[in-house]
Amino acid sequence: MAKHDFESTKVGFIGGGNMARAIGASLIRKGIFNPNNVWVSARTDKTLDLWKDLGANTTLINGQVFDNCDIVFLAVKPNMLQNAVDSIYGTKKQDNKPLFVSILVGIQLHTLAEKLGLLIKSPRIIRCTPNTPMMVGEGITVYCSMNTTNEDELMVHTLLSHIGIAESVPESLMNAIGGLSGSGPAYAYLIIEALSDGAVKMGVPRPMAIKFAAQVLVGAGKMVLETGKHPGQLKDEVCSAGGTTITGVHAMECGQVRASMMNAVEAAVKKSGEMSSK
Repeated sequence: MAKHDFESTKVGFIGGGNMARAIGASLIRKGIFNPNNVWVSARTDKTLDLWKDLGANTTLINGQVFDNCDIVFLAVKPNMLQNAVDSIYGTKKQDNKPLFVSILVGIQLHTLAEKLGLLIKSPRIIRCTPNTPMMVGEGITVYCSMNTTNEDELMVHTLLSHIGIAESVPESLMNAIGGLSGSGPAYAYLIIEALSDGAVKMGVPRPMAIKFAAQVLVGAGKMVLETGKHPGQLKDEVCSAGGTTITGVHAMECGQVRASMMNAVEAAVKKSGEMSSK
């Protein structure tokens, strides 16, 4: 689907916080969305300031987003879903039938269908797990769907592909992938900070240390993606016998860095499962 196909598409965000901005603001800045056709609702005007600067339509009334949009992103906190649906029902003025795209962590399709059924019979729903690097066009979004058409899925896939990687997966994998892709940027920031701390300890100025540490992760990631080699093989190619890198790798293994990363993903997945069961 070409870029210009979205110029007339009316897109709404119920909830205008960080993840909504990562998607909507990025697509406006890239020229994919016409800001005149973007609607955003939030509980306070402060949340809407950035959207106003981008030229989007802003409101404190969720029903206005529902009434005016072809696609509605649900971007509230997961525990606010019922309140958001009730608010839409209480303020909508039209029997519109938008495609719903949920970015609510841990909320499964059957729960979304049950809640949104108050608004529309058999609502079309795509459940997404995105991440914040979408803001710079390097995001990851996995998604699954219910009651949708091929056109619905193609449209959302195309949109999300403008700001990173998008891939359809079984719903059974959503929480597991979210523990890696959704939470993973926070783990990467910790690694960048730790690498830069090490460089600072050895005399490198802080701004230079942070810039180089961040570029290390960017470069290493591209090496994995573009060469297709296993990360273990790429690691071995850097580790000369008796050299500095294998000595550093040994220090990391002594600190159980690998186990800590695995534990972090596992903990995030378990927490997502807890949220899904509530």
